[in-house]
Amino acid sequence: MRSAGFLSERQRRFAWLGFLLAAFQAPLAAKLIDDASWFFAVVVALVVATVIIADDSQRRRPEPVNYPE
Repeated sequence: MRSAGFLSERQRRFAWLGFLLAAFQAPLAAKLIDDASWFFAVVVALVVATVIIADDSQRRRPEPVNYPE
């Protein structure tokens, strides 16, 4: 059994949803709005993506083996 990450399955789904919404909202806002407020959506998407990647790397670690001494 693999080790669990720091996000629960529900939190992980919400993280993916938040990432996808922010990633799709940024180019749309950049096209419709003249100022640079769309950049905030890019930053949010990058932060959420970093959390998802960190959770993935923790989930993929092998479980430590306890050798008898």
